[in-house]
Amino acid sequence: MSTEIRVPALGESVTEATIGKWLKAEGDAVSADEPVVELETDKVSIEAPAPTAGVLSKISAKEGDTVEVDAVLGVIEAGEGAAAKPSAEKEDPAPAAAPASSAGGEDIEVVVPSSGESVTEADIGEWFKKVGDAVSADEPIVSLETDKAAMDVPAPASGVIKSIAAKEGDTVEVGALLAVITISDAPAAEAKTNGAAAPAKSSAPAKSSESLSPAPRRVVAERGLDPSTIKGTGKDGRITKGDALQAEKSNTRPATPQVRAPREPGEREERIKMSRMRQTIARRLKESQDTAAMLTTFNDVDMTAVMDLRKQYKELFEKKHGIKLGFMSLFAKACVHALKEVPEVNAEIDGDHIIYKNHYDIGVAVGSDKGLVVPVVRDADQLSLADIELTIADYGRRARSGDLKLEEMQGGTFTISNGGIYGSLLSTPILNLPQSGILGMHRIEKRPVVVDDQVVVRPMMYLAMSYDHRIVDGKGAVTFLVRVKENLEDPQRLLLDL
Repeated sequence: MSTEIRVPALGESVTEATIGKWLKAEGDAVSADEPVVELETDKVSIEAPAPTAGVLSKISAKEGDTVEVDAVLGVIEAGEGAAAKPSAEKEDPAPAAAPASSAGGEDIEVVVPSSGESVTEADIGEWFKKVGDAVSADEPIVSLETDKAAMDVPAPASGVIKSIAAKEGDTVEVGALLAVITISDAPAAEAKTNGAAAPAKSSAPAKSSESLSPAPRRVVAERGLDPSTIKGTGKDGRITKGDALQAEKSNTRPATPQVRAPREPGEREERIKMSRMRQTIARRLKESQDTAAMLTTFNDVDMTAVMDLRKQYKELFEKKHGIKLGFMSLFAKACVHALKEVPEVNAEIDGDHIIYKNHYDIGVAVGSDKGLVVPVVRDADQLSLADIELTIADYGRRARSGDLKLEEMQGGTFTISNGGIYGSLLSTPILNLPQSGILGMHRIEKRPVVVDDQVVVRPMMYLAMSYDHRIVDGKGAVTFLVRVKENLEDPQRLLLDL
């Protein structure tokens, strides 16, 4: 019996993907739910699993092809007879050796890979290799920057860089020639020999620097850091920009300041082209301002009750749930309560219709090395405070390592942004379209306030609520923000649903 492998659902508004890499070849045995192929969208890469155990008898779409949701990727043949095929082939290694032998001296082109739906071009970020350098299969040779993310292009085979067709800073289209590699087994062996005979030419730190992505490499170079001493927290242990900056803070500073040499002409400024992701962020924020009739209303909240609540139950909460009780979960619950009373804030405009959402999916803005991302806490009204804290903590870790999934950043109905963690006292957050509201949190600061005709000092936080005036009236926006304030100043209201 045969079973088809099909392109899975890729998330809201995403209808197609690109075949990134087949993890199995025709004739290979596979287990149920074992990843067999990598698919790339304009946001993330995902792995399509085998729907059943058996043998991959046919691959219907090759690497680089663009496929739609539910398209056939391959076919798996089930049964013991089919399962025996891979082991029989592995007993005879001769066929596997033949291609390597016949490929010696052959030239192979490295082209710009497809980066997903709507992405048609990229900028050359940095070449990790130069003409004449030996490369190994799958070793990164150049970084590309699209409007979605930065990515490294690996060598398709081992050999030597014969020519480079595009220089750093050039804009290249998908499928354009980047370089030509002459395939040979000799370069790899030669590189190993050279490395053993002349270690002075390639120290460990320099080798580690070459494997870094552009952002951390720049920090390492500018700060004079040794990458071999930096512990990476990114995917597969890779060093992120945050790791490099943290390493700099940990380094011991010299006892006396060093006198800097006079600046050379032109050293006072540096012109660097915007990354494509930064260009996209800039464009979308501007589109939000141009599309929505955006207005911001402000209030402040006395954080005494919330802080006392955390102090009283801090240790017990962490002991039971394995996570600290933070402010974000309480703010999320306070917002959900207010959204139920003012449903237009939880709605969106679609043409000449208003779509009211009967679910409460709260987006939480998280900063990362690559820009701002907004993962979504689904059904926040049905989650406990602990569940929300655990979800947000997980999102934060994976945002920094670049492991967030596409579907985790789509479909939010309302967003919370906490500029207070960076020290912001007051700001006007920009809407995350098509949402109609966003709450801005800020730093807690002790200020004198009047309570029962007495001036007292209280921990206060300014709140900013930006909203789309096309759908949310001033009364609704102010009511929403007042309810959030009341829920936080008297958390028992949340428990009693008042």
